[in-house]
Amino acid sequence: MSANATYVIDPPPQPTLSVAGTDKRFPVRRIWCVGRNYLDHVRELGNDDREPPFFFAKPSDAVVEDGATIPYPMATSDLHFEVELVVALKAGGRNVKAANALGLVYGYAVGIDLTRRDQQNAMRKMERSWEAGKAFDQSAPCGALAPIETVGHPQKGRIALTCNGTTRQNGDLDQMVWKVPEIIEKLSELVELAPGDIIMTGTPAGVGATKAGDVLACSIENVGTLTVTIGKPAK
Repeated sequence: MSANATYVIDPPPQPTLSVAGTDKRFPVRRIWCVGRNYLDHVRELGNDDREPPFFFAKPSDAVVEDGATIPYPMATSDLHFEVELVVALKAGGRNVKAANALGLVYGYAVGIDLTRRDQQNAMRKMERSWEAGKAFDQSAPCGALAPIETVGHPQKGRIALTCNGTTRQNGDLDQMVWKVPEIIEKLSELVELAPGDIIMTGTPAGVGATKAGDVLACSIENVGTLTVTIGKPAK
């Protein structure tokens, strides 16, 4: 039973992210992700260069902060990393025009879309949703948010991931097929965005498998860094 008479069970804690250079926290409402949004990654998958963006979601409590050790997840033998630019929203709305979209943005960070690739591929073959492959525990590592007052709105710059010191992903933000304002516009045509939403904007080529013991270190030029370790499966 809950210690608070208002609830029948204790309410879950509010997921939050740190804000670089401060002791403030950013409350996470929802996590939205964009699929196939870098030209080299689109081409390595054999897809059209500019097909309409599509979106999937992760639970807000999938966020994991910089420096964490993430247990190798259950129900997979093919865990993959995907480094991404994360956009954090301070405002929302429906049918937001691209010309106004950047006014909704609080800041940016480095993230990893961890993916159970075997589960995702199985769901794709059955034409089912991707949640089993994408929306699992601790599947959204995210570094500290850099407010726009300090970083502006990055449109280009190196985005990279190393695994145990070896570069595995090495791209540039200017390779994004759909830019941040367009992403916000298209997503706001599907759902009403709100303060606290974060958007993971897709990954460059080079995604690959990771195993227990691996150290994943990510960076985006002029935005920030993120390092996590993949641990042994939780018991």
